[in-house]
Amino acid sequence: MEHIAALLLVIGCTNSMADCHELQVPVSVFATADECTAERPFAVGDVRGQAQHVVAKCLAVDPALEDDYDRIVWNVHTDGSLDASLAISSLVVASNATRPEKGDLGQQ
Repeated sequence: MEHIAALLLVIGCTNSMADCHELQVPVSVFATADECTAERPFAVGDVRGQAQHVVAKCLAVDPALEDDYDRIVWNVHTDGSLDASLAISSLVVASNATRPEKGDLGQQ
């Protein structure tokens, strides 16, 4: 059985970033993160005409949990940045979201 090391998530949005949805690409699972990263620009090019703005991200897959992931949680911000995570039920197991700065939480 071949393990998945990375998943390519491609999202298409309107120019205002108000309406976004996942776009299907020919290959979305990869044996290595490097393969996913190398394929990302080609995948974005393949779906460019399906949305006004396209963003893509490779998500690391823990081989020990690959059969347990049951959803992808994602959010595209108005600046076009994409936060995405693989999740098991309501437990987030991998995330590329950045931590808020101290001031962002209202802390001094």
